[in-house]
Amino acid sequence: QVQLVESGGGLVQPGGSLRLSCAASGFTFSIYWMNWIRQAPGKGLEWVSTISSDGGSTYYADSVKGRFTISRDNAKNTLYLQMNSVKPEDTAVYYCARGRAAWTMSPSYDYWGQGTQATVSS
Repeated sequence: QVQLVESGGGLVQPGGSLRLSCAASGFTFSIYWMNWIRQAPGKGLEWVSTISSDGGSTYYADSVKGRFTISRDNAKNTLYLQMNSVKPEDTAVYYCARGRAAWTMSPSYDYWGQGTQATVSS
């Protein structure tokens, strides 16, 4: 069955860095666009970033552009989110999610991980 397992969250000081990982299994990872979505305390879901199936195209929310980098290793079936220059407002549970359709960008997601907590605080 499809599984997405995030890791790498934790407590980091403002201005610091954090690298999140999402290990995928149960499907052909290399043909799906993948996404990071976050949910801050008391707020709704916020799309963060998307990467194409081959990693050649990436997209970012304005709130993280220039600070976060999405990447993937299709040989390892793993998605990453490198978070640099983090701010307190980046505090959230971060989820990886699979785009619903293979080979193309999708506005909806069919599988989600359980999430990993990232807390930015001094």
